[in-house]
Amino acid sequence: MKKFVSAALVALFMVALLAACGQNDKAADNGGESGGSTEKKILKMGTSADYPPYEDVDVTTNEIIGFDVDIAKYIGEKLGFEVQVENLDFDGLLAALSTKKVDFVMAGMTPTEERKTNADFTDIYFDAKNTIFSKKGSGFKTLEDLKGKKVGVQLGSIQEDAAKEVEGLQIVPLGKIPEIIQEIKAGRLDAAIIEDTVAKGYAEANDDLEFTTVENEGESGSAIAFPKGSDQVEAFNNVLKEMKENGEMDKLVKKWFEK
Repeated sequence: MKKFVSAALVALFMVALLAACGQNDKAADNGGESGGSTEKKILKMGTSADYPPYEDVDVTTNEIIGFDVDIAKYIGEKLGFEVQVENLDFDGLLAALSTKKVDFVMAGMTPTEERKTNADFTDIYFDAKNTIFSKKGSGFKTLEDLKGKKVGVQLGSIQEDAAKEVEGLQIVPLGKIPEIIQEIKAGRLDAAIIEDTVAKGYAEANDDLEFTTVENEGESGSAIAFPKGSDQVEAFNNVLKEMKENGEMDKLVKKWFEK
C-alpha cells in the first residue's frame, strides 16, 4: 500500500513539474506576461509643428499631424517601431538630435552643407520652392524688390539663408511661421520668404495676403535628419524609395498639398 501511495505521489509530482515547464515555455515564447519582446521600440521624432501642411497641431485633438508625420508613421510600420512626436522650436531641432533628446528630425528640413556637418540625412523625399509672402497689392516679384524692406524669415531656416544672400534687406528672424504672418498683417513686416506649400495654406486662410514664387538658389527639398553615424539612414531610405515606387508618397502629397 505504501509503495502504491509513494508511486502515486511521484506520478503527481512529475505531472505538476511538466505542467510548470510547459507554462514557462509558453511564457517565454510570448515574451512573458510583461510582453517585453512584443513591445514596439519607440523612436522620438523631433519637429516644429507650426509648418502646415508638413506638421501642425490639430486644434480639436491637440495632436500633431501633417505630411511629415504620416511619412514617419508609415516608415515606423514598415520597420517595426512606434513614432513619438516631440514639438520643438525649429532652430533647436538639430541640437536636440545631437543631445539625443530625439532620434530623428522631420520638419520640412533641407540638408544644407552646414547642417550636414552636424547630422546625417536621407535622400530628398519632397522638393519645394521659396515665395515672397506679403499683403495683396504689394507688387513684390523678385527678392531684389525687397531691398530696403523689413523681411520676415523663420529662424534657422534655408529661407533665412536666402534672405542673407540679398543685399539691403532688413531681415527679421522669428521662431514661428504664425508670428511672421501676424507681423505682416499688422504692418510691422513688409514681406516674408516662405516655402510655397506653406505659403499656399496661409494665403487661402487670409484673403488679404498673397505670395509670388521665386527661383531657389542653392539647396532645396526636404530630408530626414539623424545623428552623425546613425545606422538608420539606409533603412529609412529604402522605405522612402518604396513609397515613391508604390504610389504611397503620391497619395500623401495629394492628401496634404492638393486640398
